[in-house]
Amino acid sequence: MSYLLYYLPFMVQLIAGYGFYMGGDLVYAAILSFPMLMVIDMCLPRDLAVRKIKNHFFALVPLYVSAIAGISLYFVFAWRVSQGMTGGEMLGSVVGLAWLSVVPMVPVSHELYHQRGALSRFVGRVAQICYFDLTRDIAHVIGHHIDVATDPDSDTALRGANLYSFTAGALLESTHTSLRAESNALAKQGKGRWSIGHRIYKMILGQAIMQGAIFLVGGWKAVFACLVAMIVGRIWAESFNYFQHYGLVRLPGAPIQRRHVWNHLHPLSRIFGWEITNHADHHLDAYKPYYALVPDATAVKMPSVFVCFAAALVPPVWEHFIAKPALREWDLTKASPEERRLAREQNLAAGWPDWFDAPTTGAAGVAAE
Repeated sequence: MSYLLYYLPFMVQLIAGYGFYMGGDLVYAAILSFPMLMVIDMCLPRDLAVRKIKNHFFALVPLYVSAIAGISLYFVFAWRVSQGMTGGEMLGSVVGLAWLSVVPMVPVSHELYHQRGALSRFVGRVAQICYFDLTRDIAHVIGHHIDVATDPDSDTALRGANLYSFTAGALLESTHTSLRAESNALAKQGKGRWSIGHRIYKMILGQAIMQGAIFLVGGWKAVFACLVAMIVGRIWAESFNYFQHYGLVRLPGAPIQRRHVWNHLHPLSRIFGWEITNHADHHLDAYKPYYALVPDATAVKMPSVFVCFAAALVPPVWEHFIAKPALREWDLTKASPEERRLAREQNLAAGWPDWFDAPTTGAAGVAAE
């Protein structure tokens, strides 16, 4: 049964593809999957089950299937564009395509480029084309996994930062981190910082091939629409880091522990995120496959990741109902004394209440990690 759960994202992709193919009101199936998943996920209880998956090959199959399906959706959409679409159909399709380029494509590519196998890493990197970022894996691996929950990490939002300002900053900083890291690696090899081996050229070539193929299927109108969907998907993808690490703190250079990430352990959050929302273990061992990650039953409870996104669209709602209660609990029960100092500084800078006079059980919380 555990194996079958991870074919659910492909089923949604299949339904969306059918909608694009048929046209009319059915093109909205893609974007309507977002509120549908959110409502179902928020109504289901937390899922703390450990997946009963042992065969690595069969665990990879649905990842490959979703990766191929995600790219294929662009060509189904391009064909539909060539057949003619109303303005409303075009808008709904582009937004829906952008959404499906984020969920499940971001967690699919993330899981694959973290694998040890060369083929999986290649497919994971190629899958990033759906959200217009063929170098995202660089910033993620050599930046985020080292700096998580510290100031240098562009994926960790400071307390008080809203979704919009965070996303704009993360978009620029993650791109800069990837390009700088690639240039530094070339320089260490004695090559020019922008020599032909730089991934930026592979990114440009990859996009040229993808857009060329889309043009052959749907013409220039399809190319423009697909580029818009990819760029919106890229912005949307950056925004999802907001919920995974918001407000958490760690001393630079201190060991990364399970408490330094948020976990969203509702069933559909886990399945459609390929356990990226159950990723405390992932930051301790980045090679650990998604199905081997063990939910942290002692972590601060967070709502469904879909609910978090909807709430963050209205910053006061996000802060009042989700962020502040969760961070108050984290500060008082999970943070080390040094982390409480950093947290207090961020609270004051954000104009938040100073809740550190309350009784704390932080030492016990840390000891339990």
